Amino acid sequence: MFYYTDAVIEQLAIHRVGNKLQDEFYVLSEKTVDLADGVLSQLLMHYFLNPFTKLNEVYRLFHTTDTLSLNEIFHFSNAFFTGELGFLEFSQQISKHLFEVSNHPNIKGGELYVVHLRDVQLEGEVHEAIGIFKSENKEAYLKISPVQGAFDLDYEQEAININKLDKGCLIINTDADEGYKVLVIDQTNRQQEAVYWKDDFLGVRVRNDAFNQTGNFLKVYKKFVNEELDEAFELQRADKIDLLNRSMDYFKHKETFKQDEFAEEVLGNPQAAGLFNTYRQQFEEEFDAPFGDQFAISSQAVKKVQATYKSVLKLDKNFHVYVHGKREFIEKGYDDEKGMNYYILYFNEEH
Repeated sequence: MFYYTDAVIEQLAIHRVGNKLQDEFYVLSEKTVDLADGVLSQLLMHYFLNPFTKLNEVYRLFHTTDTLSLNEIFHFSNAFFTGELGFLEFSQQISKHLFEVSNHPNIKGGELYVVHLRDVQLEGEVHEAIGIFKSENKEAYLKISPVQGAFDLDYEQEAININKLDKGCLIINTDADEGYKVLVIDQTNRQQEAVYWKDDFLGVRVRNDAFNQTGNFLKVYKKFVNEELDEAFELQRADKIDLLNRSMDYFKHKETFKQDEFAEEVLGNPQAAGLFNTYRQQFEEEFDAPFGDQFAISSQAVKKVQATYKSVLKLDKNFHVYVHGKREFIEKGYDDEKGMNYYILYFNEEH
């Protein structure tokens, strides 16, 4: 988890970065922002850092060639952290790099805030950090002030909502050899052009820790059950729901995932277990994110994925049956007279 209760903004620089494809330009500040106003610092702290307190995923900077120094963000950040590059020059280089990758027609220009932070806390440890934030969307705000026994009404047309950070990242000064620990937010672009922030600008990939191993495994397993098992077995929808329920029950009550144990307790079929191992290996190779024979289970990841494990039988538009119990309490049949399918549900009490 990320905390910023004791964090301090050491330095802040603001630049303007336009869309290169739209023949816009960048404007670089020649000095940092004066942060003597304590109220302003607190507002900025809320604007920049509060969104990150809800994140669980931690990323790493990387390069497709596995040579970290070729990642521009890593190169400049490392130079700053080691004292080879001053803060203002560092922030200018970051802005130039963002401009170079802002070449999709839907990318909006905006202000880029580069911040030097100290005493941020991630995963129980206190660190120095770099914050890079971009504001793209402006809003109109009304301002009311008392004037001689009445009230005056004014407005600010191009203002920033401090509760809506558009894009941001925090580069935590730890694990430099592995690409640092990086937190990322992109609240605005969720279509194809969105890849420019994470992929083209930052160059990050998710850290393969317990949170991501747990979440990814459950997602891969769900896709396997819903899309792949039908090729080898004739499964009813209730059978698939049972397999998903058993996997969720396993992850809720175990502290450690063990491959052989999962295959026996959840899949319960050697052929199905073999098919799933082949299926998950394809994911591991494609995303370079191995699960291994065992890994620690993250309860936070289980809670996050649980909402997507919908155990529902949707019967035409008449009924939705939520299945939480055992498969043997549900029977499916066909009524020749009515020409319709039916389910029989066995239970002890009606609530």
